[in-house]
Amino acid sequence: MARKLRIWYPGAMYHVTARGNKRGDLFYDKCDYLTYLHILEDPFVLHSYCLMTNHIHLQIETIDHHIQYIMKTLHCRYAVYLNRRMRTVGNQFQGRYGDELIESSDYSLEVSRYIHRNPLEANMVSRCEDYPWSSYSSYIKSSHNPHVDPSKTYSFFLEPVHISYQSYVEHKLEKRGESL
Repeated sequence: MARKLRIWYPGAMYHVTARGNKRGDLFYDKCDYLTYLHILEDPFVLHSYCLMTNHIHLQIETIDHHIQYIMKTLHCRYAVYLNRRMRTVGNQFQGRYGDELIESSDYSLEVSRYIHRNPLEANMVSRCEDYPWSSYSSYIKSSHNPHVDPSKTYSFFLEPVHISYQSYVEHKLEKRGESL
């Protein structure tokens, strides 16, 4: 069965996920996280990210390159790095990365919140801003992070935007009377 073609156009935004091979770790220490972040500096706009121990979440907006080429380059570079460092060979990522096309402002905000809440929901931290491998702290502290551009996300919030965004992310979600 042929793979489903990925939708792409200049300016397309995606929620990209990828998992470590056999659900194994992708990051072993600070150097690994920093290397992945360094590799993220490519021809696209990164709106938010969270690098978990064994998987990643990226909110990427393409410019001139198809998402498949962006992710292929990104994951090949990281796999080469990690294989050299660990003195191994083979895949570092489990299968094909996942992507969801983001076609509305509401969904874009929802994805951003989901990405930034990931370490909290996984019980890795007691506060979202305590997780060092996420773009969240730069959002709420209004500090410069060379990897992300929060301007599109900020455009949906009132001043002071970093406080409004923090309230949005940290507000307990309710759906049909049930906690999420």
